[in-house]
Amino acid sequence: MDPMEAIKVTFFQECEEQLAELETGLLAMEAGDDDPEVVNAVFRAVHSVKGGAGAFGLDDLVRFAHVFETTLDDVRTGRLTPDPVTVLKPMLRAADILADLVRAARDGGAVDAVRVQQSVDELSAHSDGSDLTAAEDLDGIDFGFAPSPLSLLEPDAAAPRLWRVRFKPLAGLYANANEAGLLIRELGLLGDTSVELDASELPPLDSLDPEGAYLAWTVMLTTSKCEDDIREVFEFVDGDCEIEIHPEGAPAASLDEPADVDAFDPMALIRKMQSEAAADGAMAAPDPAPTPTPTQAQAQAQAPAPALATPQAAVAAAGAEPAAPGPSPATSPGAAGPTIRVDLERVDRLIDLVGELVINQAMLAQRVMEAGLAGASAIGMGLDELEQLSREIQDSVMAIRAQPVKSVFQRMPRLAREVAAMTGKQVRLVTDGEGTEVDKTVIERLADPLTHMIRNAIDHGLEGPQERLAAGKPAEGVVRLSAGHRSGRIVIEVADDGGGINRAKVREIAVAKGLISSEAALSDEETDNLIFLPGFSTATEVSDISGRGVGMDVVKRSIQALGGRISIASRPGKGSTFFMSLPLTLAVLDGMVVSLGDQTLVVPLTAIVETLQPRKEAVHAMGGEARVIAVRESYVPLIDVGQVLGHRPGAMPAGEGVVLLIEADGGARAALLVDAIQGQRQVVIKSLEANYRHVPGIAAATILGDGRVALILDVDAVVAASRAGEPSAPESKLAAVG
Repeated sequence: MDPMEAIKVTFFQECEEQLAELETGLLAMEAGDDDPEVVNAVFRAVHSVKGGAGAFGLDDLVRFAHVFETTLDDVRTGRLTPDPVTVLKPMLRAADILADLVRAARDGGAVDAVRVQQSVDELSAHSDGSDLTAAEDLDGIDFGFAPSPLSLLEPDAAAPRLWRVRFKPLAGLYANANEAGLLIRELGLLGDTSVELDASELPPLDSLDPEGAYLAWTVMLTTSKCEDDIREVFEFVDGDCEIEIHPEGAPAASLDEPADVDAFDPMALIRKMQSEAAADGAMAAPDPAPTPTPTQAQAQAQAPAPALATPQAAVAAAGAEPAAPGPSPATSPGAAGPTIRVDLERVDRLIDLVGELVINQAMLAQRVMEAGLAGASAIGMGLDELEQLSREIQDSVMAIRAQPVKSVFQRMPRLAREVAAMTGKQVRLVTDGEGTEVDKTVIERLADPLTHMIRNAIDHGLEGPQERLAAGKPAEGVVRLSAGHRSGRIVIEVADDGGGINRAKVREIAVAKGLISSEAALSDEETDNLIFLPGFSTATEVSDISGRGVGMDVVKRSIQALGGRISIASRPGKGSTFFMSLPLTLAVLDGMVVSLGDQTLVVPLTAIVETLQPRKEAVHAMGGEARVIAVRESYVPLIDVGQVLGHRPGAMPAGEGVVLLIEADGGARAALLVDAIQGQRQVVIKSLEANYRHVPGIAAATILGDGRVALILDVDAVVAASRAGEPSAPESKLAAVG
């Protein structure tokens, strides 16, 4: 790959992070957070995108970001109050468009020019128009913007001035892949320069540190730009070099300018010229907003970010204003630690190798045990240490893949805004637990289910504004998306404060579609779960959002494919909550190894509540072949796993075997009956479908210490199969796999 293309890929990765920061900050501001640092973070996000885009010549992106940045600066400086409706709503829409422009620049394609123009108009309506450069930058934009009349005038708000700029790079500047020569070149873009090198600190060759920094430069710069514009050249390397900027003389006098430069108002001349042109019929443009005096221009820097040729610096913008003296970002309290980007394939390969290490460690332990060399011998102690070390290595490697669910959650606010606009509903999305970490593979496969559920919550769960007001609720509905760790799993909840599930309507639709019998007696929970049946939909007409009979059944299949389960809790008139319970990783799991005759299975430990030895008198028949077992003043369905999987034709006699009390789909409990328990161990998950084929009742497979393949039980599928009264897998299939 071309090196510049590789750097460009990094830039777009950084853009995604900046866009996420932008939306997070805007949502916080919309919720009432008036912390200046939040506003600054939002401003820096847009400014950083603009600066990096300029390095790659992405003009459309730079120009729109500059308009956005101008309005944000009005908020930052207190000239504009961030009203949640009139200001922040347009800014959230602008953030969506900025994201579209980034993706269009990355993947190709175009962005709707009408939407872009509307957003620019919304942003400009709130700006005081003081940023003349912003108006000039919009001139000639190629997605439908009208050329700015100010671009015809190009006034110069300040006369040229001589500045002395001295900067001495530190070692960190070069370590971050920046280059002093590029900075000098950027200064040259501001005006005429003369450069002097100071090599007085350069040591003899034999004592020179190749990674050190010994040179300094003094640049005499003649420019009409203010000090903030000059400092902006160095904003990407702030903290990595020593900078001194001093004016060397007063602005050069001009016969055409007033003697008092600070009192000169260029906009007075502009308005005069516009009025004269309009009177002559030569110009019919609206009166532009005022431009700041040179004094004001020095107090705020609004010039476009310099097109640094060092993209690493361009995408690492720290902000628009020069940082005050103090500790460097790397040493600031609470600052994020240094990170590196690693190709995901390398991480996956490392995880596979660690998995093989765990399997080989288990095999070695098995061989030593079979040889009778374990016990208290040095070999046994060494194996124990190896097992502990292998476990720590595996946990550490898995932590590398662990990522917060924030990356998925941050996609949902935009979705909520779009669906709300399409349905005409007022919606507020509240998120919680974004820092909850889970394996990257799980995160990648969460996006589609969550998208369906958020759409469903807004389209079907929430009532319209008038209905809510009539029911005594606020016109704005609330959808909550939260995540957290429970019992070694991640639980994600999607809740709404709508009308809840209309069970009578759900049952009527299910009967009409032939999904259930009209005589079926269903509990509230069973009725709620009808929405997960394929082809079920309460929508009366097909729209862009719903009505095609796909959605919640797709959600359930997706969650089950991740080794998870989904359940519903609904209260009429109060709303509904969907609970998704998922494994933290798809690579390893802690399991209970059990025996079914000559077969060995692994039951996920997270599903097991307790184990017990069944007493004959505690087992009771419930008509036909169904049985229950008494467990502390309650009766739990007893499921013979061997019978359900087709391993034996009849049920195990009462009082034999071992019972695993488990929590199945929906929180209901069941008792799994197996022959014996071999022990508890961590196993490496191997996809059965990828290496063999799908087997009902079996979630995956693993390799035991003796080299045999053991099947990992799909607890929910076994429980569901037992309720249906049908074997989940013929014996021949289990034998073929085992």
